[in-house]
Amino acid sequence: MASSKKKETPKAKAKAKAPEMERMEVRLAGSGGQGLILAGLVLAEAAGLHDGRAVAMGQSYGPEARGGASKAEVIIADQDIDYPLATRVDLFLALTQEAADTYSWDLKPGGWIVVDSDLVSHPPSSRAVALPFTATARDKLGKPMGANVVALGAITELTGVVRRKALEKALLARVPKGTEALNKKALAAGTKMAKDHAASGQLAGQEPTSEDV
Repeated sequence: MASSKKKETPKAKAKAKAPEMERMEVRLAGSGGQGLILAGLVLAEAAGLHDGRAVAMGQSYGPEARGGASKAEVIIADQDIDYPLATRVDLFLALTQEAADTYSWDLKPGGWIVVDSDLVSHPPSSRAVALPFTATARDKLGKPMGANVVALGAITELTGVVRRKALEKALLARVPKGTEALNKKALAAGTKMAKDHAASGQLAGQEPTSEDV
């Protein structure tokens, strides 16, 4: 007798493993040479291809392709995305002061704000989580430009925006051949950084303060 159990598709299996998410707007911002567009692509593919989400992505550059402020925006949801642009950002990553100043105007109260402590001296909120992405990439990887991957590992660990395994699969599919081990090390460094930060108790206070009203 044939089994009546319905076979799960890969997408259904992925969604079963990923945490529930109605809609999350993510903005990754920095300078044109920091790899934020690549980071956005990796995040979008992790959510869409490996976590089974609906995904929309947009990107923009400042007046200079390299050096000016740039950003990638990723919308992630369990249902079809009816409006593919960010309106109230849930998670904002800023790797430069210019990006923090330029792209922080529409952040959701109580949302996540994560900045590079080496390059952002004045975060857009008193609630910002400041972590040394660039210094970690320079000191532990020998490549400051790996800060984007370190940051991806950190924000994933902090927020659960995608599964770590999904992020790693998407990352390794995107990076140049021969750099897989280095990028896995960068991802692990970001994950450890976030875990250490959480263990220190500094993640309290994600609710808005009077400075954020």
